[in-house]
Amino acid sequence: MQNHNLHIIAFDVPEPPDYGGAIDVFYKIKALAAAGMQIYLHCFTYGERKQAPQLEAICKQVFYYPRRTGLRGLSLLKPYIVSSRKCPALLRNLKDIDAPIFFEGLHTTYYLTHKALKERFKIIRTHNIEHDYYRQLYKKGKGFIKRTYFLRESKKLKRYEQRLAHAQVLMALSTADDAYFAETFPDVQHVYLPPFHAYEKPEVKTGRGGYCLYHGNLAHPENIEAVNFLLKEVAPRVKLPFIIAGRNPSPKMAALCEQVHKCQLISNPAAEQMTDLLQNAQIIVLPTYQVSGMKLKLLDSLYSGRHVLVNDQMLHGTGLDDICHIANSPIEFIDYITELQHVPFTVDDVISRSVFMVRNFDNAINAQKIITSLPQISPAQNPAQS
Repeated sequence: MQNHNLHIIAFDVPEPPDYGGAIDVFYKIKALAAAGMQIYLHCFTYGERKQAPQLEAICKQVFYYPRRTGLRGLSLLKPYIVSSRKCPALLRNLKDIDAPIFFEGLHTTYYLTHKALKERFKIIRTHNIEHDYYRQLYKKGKGFIKRTYFLRESKKLKRYEQRLAHAQVLMALSTADDAYFAETFPDVQHVYLPPFHAYEKPEVKTGRGGYCLYHGNLAHPENIEAVNFLLKEVAPRVKLPFIIAGRNPSPKMAALCEQVHKCQLISNPAAEQMTDLLQNAQIIVLPTYQVSGMKLKLLDSLYSGRHVLVNDQMLHGTGLDDICHIANSPIEFIDYITELQHVPFTVDDVISRSVFMVRNFDNAINAQKIITSLPQISPAQNPAQS
């Protein structure tokens, strides 16, 4: 076996890297390729996620498989996110090329326990404690059918999770998840692996910005809840204008923004516009009410924005408490915004932020965590250093 080869099974096509999961996978591949790894990338296509020739520039080979969406992907025993990614061609390709296998999320583990792969070295990148995540969706869901689906999937995911014991390494996205998997699977090596991202270093402007900013996928229920909280409980009671920016906001959200004085909704901003919005905000305000891994929009905010104001749920398991402002009640958010609207971001603030982020979230350093976990690989043997 060539010990610098690696299979990576992605749960969808990670190009364009325009949402959290795709960003983590895309920049992980780039960092590993830059370190000398030869990547065999396996992707599932569905919806808008189609074949992406750009990936061939950073991978040795890219394979695509159709995801079996809808009723075709359902299973009585396996979770939908797993059973819908069953594809015999994937198994054949994994068998044909002898290399360790990196499973992106529990989603891609359909063949984890297959006898043909019994002797392979396997790493699973856990993006969430999936059964907890689905139980939260059940509790917050609306409609009997949707809530029933989330509850059943949560139960399936809890049972299915035991298969993770067949991996050699589990790499969690947050410190909280890492602690959970270390306790649940004590015989499996576990590594805290922060998310990969698009930044080499923070690019934060000094001085003051002109508004508060919330950003995210505005069609996601979790983010809708956060926007409703800000527009109803916080934005009407502060002097700074509010901008809500992100993908696919509903007409209902647009109508709510119109009712709030000095509030602007920016729908589907281009990447350059989103960067501009982040860099020119005075305060990026990011509450959440669903604990799940580490959210990439928090890293985006810290790499590009000035003051970042969040609640405890947003910080859970991230290790970012020391460089964020924390509020949990409406009055705490209002008081922090009132205070921070007059506080410029200084050169010392930028330096402190940069040192922290590079120390903890450098892509090259985190790629080495993967490389050193692989059999017969050490920094001295790494092809990039020979």
